[in-house]
Amino acid sequence: MMSTCIGQGKEPVVRPAVQANRFYTGDASELSEEVDSLLALHSGKTTFHDVAALIVPHAGYYFSGKVAAAAYMSMPADKRYKRIFLLGPSHYEWLDGASVNTEADRYATPLGEVDVDHETAISLTERDSVFRYEPRAHDREHCLEVQLPFLQRWYARYASPSDRSVPPVVPIIISTNDYRKLQRIAKVLKPYFTEDNLFVISSDFSHYPNYDDACKVDARTGKAVESGDVGQLIAVLEENAHSHISNLATSACGEQAIVTLLLMMDKSYEVRHLLYQNSGDADRHDRNRVVGYHAFAITRGETKGFSLTDDEKRILKEIALTSIKDSLDGKPISHHSPLTSNLTEKCGAFVSLHKQGRLRGCIGHFGEDTPLHEIVAEMARAAAFEDPRFMPVSADELADIDIEISVLTPMRRIQSLDEFELHRHGIYIRKGYRSGTFLPQVADEVNWTKEEFVSHCAQDKAGIGWDGWKDAELYVYEAIVF
Repeated sequence: MMSTCIGQGKEPVVRPAVQANRFYTGDASELSEEVDSLLALHSGKTTFHDVAALIVPHAGYYFSGKVAAAAYMSMPADKRYKRIFLLGPSHYEWLDGASVNTEADRYATPLGEVDVDHETAISLTERDSVFRYEPRAHDREHCLEVQLPFLQRWYARYASPSDRSVPPVVPIIISTNDYRKLQRIAKVLKPYFTEDNLFVISSDFSHYPNYDDACKVDARTGKAVESGDVGQLIAVLEENAHSHISNLATSACGEQAIVTLLLMMDKSYEVRHLLYQNSGDADRHDRNRVVGYHAFAITRGETKGFSLTDDEKRILKEIALTSIKDSLDGKPISHHSPLTSNLTEKCGAFVSLHKQGRLRGCIGHFGEDTPLHEIVAEMARAAAFEDPRFMPVSADELADIDIEISVLTPMRRIQSLDEFELHRHGIYIRKGYRSGTFLPQVADEVNWTKEEFVSHCAQDKAGIGWDGWKDAELYVYEAIVF
């Protein structure tokens, strides 16, 4: 059982391999041989240098091992991740949120122990109450544990010889049907969704229809996942649920974890389908009640160009002004139509108000969880009435207010100021609970070097001191300013 927390003179807390001899063999030699043989089935197939995430099944290895191995063998041998986030569903406990294992220091398997990134696990619970630690969600759960032997053997055989240890993991169980809570989970995790980290999403697909129905249902669900569109996936899952297919209990038991992944993605990501099978392919004598398995690799590419026409910029300015006027008149935010596809893209934006050349309010929102036209309306209202540095805008001064909108590209983690370009990039600094940002155009208003730019942001915006950025998380982004 688990022992006391790690520290001076204390033993590490080790989460035991509770599913050994159930979902996989408990014999270390046999387990190594089995996993190695499954991985070898995909030897020589395409690997991707820029793998950001995997979607992997979690059934017994006899049934889903070949599909799981296809996902792991798509990983690049020359890539060293800082940590691996393991996301999966709860099969035993209802959480209405997410449980991250902040107690365990290591996870055990018959092949040895894998470290837990304890500091990151704790930081998640500190950033939003949607994350907590519920021991019962982890004690018996198999969906994360069964991934570890694959990671252990892949790193032992295929990773760079300079470091064949498994990176520390962050074990997270997600269990909620509240879409807003999934958005909160994704928002907290997204700053970690960078080149430094790998996300492994543990999910099986259709549960218990017959073989032919499973193939049809899983094909629809698989195409929806491939689209990368969370709305399309949810619609297909709803369609499947109301299709009256006999014995179909769910189309994806890890639905919430997959939705969380898609909420973190933008159009620069590509979902690559690797393999599909169901349990009827392993046991041809039992095809009346099967479970489906997909393997996907999500790769990170260059951010696709995003631009706005002059007419779209004009419409956004109108939306911002109307939002302020509506608030002054005591009305809810108006809905503008028609809207182009660009205006319904999900991206971040800042709205700045100026009066006679002086700042009168500025509020913004990072991330890609709200359509652009909605975020502009919300931020315009917030800049006019909620910026704590200024009194609310009055109707008398509205005619003198100039509106500036900055549409933001997705944030990208950087490791050095060499990656930061003054005048082109905005900077976002985060250290613990504190964070701050300067938009790219701030550089046009001051005569600072990029070191001074970042230092002022650290000191004046994040409140972590002049040199606080040196051990903080740094992100850059670009802006379309008009």
